[in-house]
Amino acid sequence: MPHKDKHSTGSPQVSEPIYLLLGKLRRAHGIKGEIPLEIYSDMLELLSPEQVVYVGEIHQAHIIQETRWKNELLLIKFIDLNSREMVSQLTNANVYVKADQLPALPDDEYYPYQLIGLDVYDDQGSYLGQLIQILRTGANDVYLIENQAGDETLIPAIEDVILEVDLKQKKMLVVKLEWYGGGT
Repeated sequence: MPHKDKHSTGSPQVSEPIYLLLGKLRRAHGIKGEIPLEIYSDMLELLSPEQVVYVGEIHQAHIIQETRWKNELLLIKFIDLNSREMVSQLTNANVYVKADQLPALPDDEYYPYQLIGLDVYDDQGSYLGQLIQILRTGANDVYLIENQAGDETLIPAIEDVILEVDLKQKKMLVVKLEWYGGGT
């Protein structure tokens, strides 16, 4: 039986938007309202002029006016912030986008945030637990599954193991492997 609420995935209630982290703002640059962004995402198209981003814990909406590179940081100028003093208030704030701003993916691909919280079952119908974390490794991602007792199982995120992902039913079906720690 699926467990709920032992580990909050940080996902909001159904009616609330999901925000995804793009980067962290640093100290203001110059006097015209530019601020450098340390980028945590490879989706740079979400940081182009006229895009809306959400800044800080309260997700304050700002529209990007222009951007330019300064070494490994992206300098951002927001339309509504025209001075160093105004933009300085955003120092060390995180920058987010709403999940619905992300480009659509092919049917068999998923963004990591869509998989967190899925109930995972093996091909024998046994409940293994809930996907609580995606671990990045050199070869392939690994899904960390935790059951109701707190036992953890690692599942390689490869085509031969992941049989089905059903986002509507919040369910993942995997091949039962002999080596994992889930029930045998």
